[in-house]
Amino acid sequence: MNKIIKTGFLIACGFLISCGGGEKKEKKSVYDNQVAEKPKVEKTTEKKEETVPPSKRVDLSTKGVGPIKSIKIAEAIDQKLVAEGEAIFKQNCTACHKTDKKFIGPALAGVTKRRSPEWVMNMILNPQEMLMKDSLAKELLVEHNGSPMANQSLTEDQARALYEYFRTLM
Repeated sequence: MNKIIKTGFLIACGFLISCGGGEKKEKKSVYDNQVAEKPKVEKTTEKKEETVPPSKRVDLSTKGVGPIKSIKIAEAIDQKLVAEGEAIFKQNCTACHKTDKKFIGPALAGVTKRRSPEWVMNMILNPQEMLMKDSLAKELLVEHNGSPMANQSLTEDQARALYEYFRTLM
């Protein structure tokens, strides 16, 4: 019985040795016949260009789509218009906008440093058409989860008062 176990063990070892192992073949590379050494790939540490969200992007040249084609804004701030604009803002805009932080819509502090007066006023007066035709308005819509700006049916004078109020928000 002992001989049978030893013989079986030897046969199994012989079988394993004959089936496994052997020389490992290296895979040929396209570089083996061309150059002696594979080219080294250098890792770049360049950062991808970060994109600025539309609400932070500065674009003072676009005028938007709507009734305001051109407007002159005096350098001095008109306090009477500011008071009127602030009242309009509190009544019509605070459901979606905060002055200093993103809410449903973008924060409005500094908007006059990022957008032309015409663009701001056209967005106030004509939001549906702006969202359909103005590329920046479309990007803002995406950034703010598809929440479109509501048309408040304001007059040009009210939009101008809001713009004057926005000028005081820094």
